[in-house]
Amino acid sequence: MYIKAFEIRWNDLDANKHLGNSTYVEYMSDTRMGFLTSHGLSLDVINGYGLGPIVMYERIYYFKEIGLDDNIKVSLEVSGMSEDGRFIKIEHNFYNDEGKNLANAEMLFSWMDLKTRRFGRIPKELLQKIENFPKTKNFKVLTKNETKSLIKKPINLPDRLL
Repeated sequence: MYIKAFEIRWNDLDANKHLGNSTYVEYMSDTRMGFLTSHGLSLDVINGYGLGPIVMYERIYYFKEIGLDDNIKVSLEVSGMSEDGRFIKIEHNFYNDEGKNLANAEMLFSWMDLKTRRFGRIPKELLQKIENFPKTKNFKVLTKNETKSLIKKPINLPDRLL
């Protein structure tokens, strides 16, 4: 399990004086980039292969408020991955100083080819690093059909509503 610590600042709060939704997303993103860097996949390394990290979706479940001056830890574990390493399901948890779980998030991560702007192919040397990521107890290899079902297709606004 990878863990990153954060101290809540006043500008992290929303109008209800607790951690704002966008800050949860920022903390998860910061945790992911720290995690990737700690596994030899800094942004410079990833970009050197012509790839960039992308988020397909994030789903957050809130259990308890996080307030000003709280100290929290955000964890990261991999709960699923396609065999080719193109799609990675990640689980984040938010904990207070006592280890109480304050929030949980699941997300689907992928890699974008920076030239084609489509899903990228993972080189063998990167795949070897990805396969060593820490995994949840319920880790699952994602089949091609499962990864397709995780991705929603866009539905455009009908012409009559434009």
